[in-house]
Amino acid sequence: MEAIEELALKPCTSSLYLRPFRLCYRQNGTKKFWDFMRTHDSVSVLIFNTSRQCFVVVKQFRPAVYMCELERHHPEVFQNQDKESFSHLEDPLPAVVGVTYELCAGIVDKPDLSLEEIACGEVLEECGYHVPVTDLRRITSYRSGVGVTGSRQTLFYVEVTDQMRTGEGGGQPEEGELIEVVEIPLEDSMKFAYDETLPKTMGVIFSFMWFQNNIAPKLPKNKIKAP
Repeated sequence: MEAIEELALKPCTSSLYLRPFRLCYRQNGTKKFWDFMRTHDSVSVLIFNTSRQCFVVVKQFRPAVYMCELERHHPEVFQNQDKESFSHLEDPLPAVVGVTYELCAGIVDKPDLSLEEIACGEVLEECGYHVPVTDLRRITSYRSGVGVTGSRQTLFYVEVTDQMRTGEGGGQPEEGELIEVVEIPLEDSMKFAYDETLPKTMGVIFSFMWFQNNIAPKLPKNKIKAP
């Protein structure tokens, strides 16, 4: 996962996932404009393995996170970039700075499938668990990237057992995915959530807190160990 090499930065003139636009409008009599990106909505799933009493999350290299860290160390990396430029990154950082912990998730790009069906497909592809649609519990939906994309993400919860795991997961290599499945013990989950040395999405933190408020109180007392 961390064998990243031959890095080069170039303009993005077309994309299957992002479309840039500028909205011009008048607000309270003042003319304004706002640049934004259209992208797909998405689903994410908080997976709790009851056999192991742990959360199942994924870990993967995120180029956008990596480039944010690279710019922090080398502010000049995005300077003098224009539509004709193409630059190799001569002094890259270790790939680990771009690796994040996330919930199992995927984009909503299959109009013939429900959100629940897409979520179940992602659980199987990324984490290797076969879960029925009826096992999913919808937690909520929310807007992400409100200043740039405004896309909607719908969050689900599902409980799995070791017997429900039918594959290794890891995503679909033919789509460029390289995903590592990670188990977070329940007793360590809140410490993990607030550990800033382990980069993670807000979805991980929020869903772990939701679990503590909504699921943990119903678990047998011997299943919950003090942090």
